[in-house]
Amino acid sequence: MMGRTLPFVVLRIVVYAAISVAFVLATGVGAGVGWGIGAFGDVDFRAGATLWGGIIGFGLTAGVLFFLREYILYIVKAGHIAVLVKLLDGEEIPAGQGQIDYATGIVKARFVEANVLFAVDQLIKGVLGAIIGLIQGVASILPIPGLTNVVGLIRAFLRISVGLVDEVILAYGIRTNASNPWASAQTALVLYAQNYPTMLKNAAWLTAITYLLAFVVFLVMLAPAALIVWLIPGGWAAGGFVFALIFAWAVKAALIEPFAIACMMQVYFRTTAGQSPNPEWDARISGVSRKFVELKDKATRWMDGRGPAPGQGGAPT
Repeated sequence: MMGRTLPFVVLRIVVYAAISVAFVLATGVGAGVGWGIGAFGDVDFRAGATLWGGIIGFGLTAGVLFFLREYILYIVKAGHIAVLVKLLDGEEIPAGQGQIDYATGIVKARFVEANVLFAVDQLIKGVLGAIIGLIQGVASILPIPGLTNVVGLIRAFLRISVGLVDEVILAYGIRTNASNPWASAQTALVLYAQNYPTMLKNAAWLTAITYLLAFVVFLVMLAPAALIVWLIPGGWAAGGFVFALIFAWAVKAALIEPFAIACMMQVYFRTTAGQSPNPEWDARISGVSRKFVELKDKATRWMDGRGPAPGQGGAPT
């Protein structure tokens, strides 16, 4: 699947490499400006000015990235998910149409605008956190020695894995051609919860593998990061560590995460095939998550105000 979605893999590499370069350049320029300002004071003043210049440059880049996160999710992540879903189902991209353009059309048909997709994604993450807590509560009343401790360890992994699982939930809406993104997310979340033994194990293993690989990349990147720090005026003791983290994050986001998400999607679709959401699990999640209730409310309002006419378009699921 990674090889067959090479255009998106390349796009991810370009996007996250550009983000890494932006962090390095902005931090370096900021440190350089601080170093120049520091010439008006003593050695300690110059060191402090250099440090603060680097921090300001890094912070400004992080701020810009914060405002671009909706579009990265919309164009890069959701588009890649859309193509993966179609290929996993044995569908081919129409002849004469580029993979990225094809995927963008699918995402627009499902979510209309970037802010809708982003809002759905944020609610999904909140509900997933509540589901993890709910599952640990269920485990605590089962008469199995040590089960609570095991689930607690898994929960720690899953808190980290929410950023991967939410994309699987989004994939469900694309796969079912749902016209109501809020309702499809509601259904997908209930299906995820009612199959939690399989999904927890899968997510925990993939999260562990993902972060182990990212740690290996971090160790490899320490040397080039140290070289970059050496080139920055005045140096920056912690810079090598920070830049290595950024490089490892970029490789993880560009290459490791889509692999893990494709694996999760395969397990999720196979496990939930032919199932309907269990009303008991729907009620349980509603009882512990305000965001899930908000999701259901938005699903109803979407249907009332923006859903397709009866018999037209994909039916909300």
